[in-house]
Amino acid sequence: MSKNNTQAAEKKSFIQKIFSMTDSNLLFMITITVFVLMYAGAVIFQGKGFLKPQTFFNILNTNAALIILSCGLSLVMITGGIDISVGGVTALVSMCCAVHLDYKGGSVGGAILIALCIGIAFGLVQGYLVAYLDIQPFIVTLAGMFFARGMTTIVNSAPFNVANEQFMKLKDTRITVPGMGSYNKKGIYVNAYVEIGVIVALLIVILMFIMLKWTKLGRQFYAVGGNPQSALMLGINVRFTRFMSQFLCGVLAGIGGFVYFLHVGSGSASHASGAEMNAIASSIIGGTMLTGGVGNIGGTLFGVLALSTIQNIVSSAGLDQAWWTGITIAAMLCIFLVIQSVVVSRKKKALSN
Repeated sequence: MSKNNTQAAEKKSFIQKIFSMTDSNLLFMITITVFVLMYAGAVIFQGKGFLKPQTFFNILNTNAALIILSCGLSLVMITGGIDISVGGVTALVSMCCAVHLDYKGGSVGGAILIALCIGIAFGLVQGYLVAYLDIQPFIVTLAGMFFARGMTTIVNSAPFNVANEQFMKLKDTRITVPGMGSYNKKGIYVNAYVEIGVIVALLIVILMFIMLKWTKLGRQFYAVGGNPQSALMLGINVRFTRFMSQFLCGVLAGIGGFVYFLHVGSGSASHASGAEMNAIASSIIGGTMLTGGVGNIGGTLFGVLALSTIQNIVSSAGLDQAWWTGITIAAMLCIFLVIQSVVVSRKKKALSN
């Protein structure tokens, strides 16, 4: 073999090693890198407040429900679908649980059951319509969003705070993170903490990561999203796989709705307004592609963190108007969509040479 041929072979081998990881993992690494750089920039330009561990934990506390909703969106987007009803389901769960606890004298266990039943109901109906009746998921979940918002107002039109003692005790529960506290201005050491919802969200992330990575159903999600016809030829039940993605998204919306309710402690028809868009944005930033077949739950988690971090940076800069947040989110989405397009196209080109 000539020297030029050897160099060409080594170059090709090097390129293949760089791009040997899957699209999902490559985009996942990019998301982590961007988040770390973004958070470091916040520390440098916005002050040392971002250095306190509690600042990071507060991001988790505030966005625990969004993490769960984004996991559900990632599942349906990996299969090539979409679900824009999750924000409405969250509001409906919050209102139903609030009415159950305050007006009906119910228990926390009953509220959790209500949340799960609502999520399961939406998952079953929407999953059936999408998978077995071949109705476009956008149309189905758009109807689901309107229905959930309307039902929330029917259940109770006036917003109110929950006063149930059992629920308030659970809501105010804090889990101390050892060794991560800090001293306040008075020199008193304050322990760092997370809310119960954060633990639930992280458990969901772990379970969904395991499901996608090491189970047959998870592999089928990627196969169906990548190429439904090829998946069908491989013996995969495409309809059932799509049904399961919508069903799981509905169940996670129910769980996320209760976690959201546990954080805000109230019922209102305006709750979780725009949550579905934030969940979609977080999934895209985390490396999940709208075209299907590519996505990573770990990336979704960092997508939520990146989205919240940029919102905190905008707020810390004194730009409190809502449109500045919208502009920055739009810019981030455009950047990550371009990154996804470039990464995938370069990988295909590199492996074809």
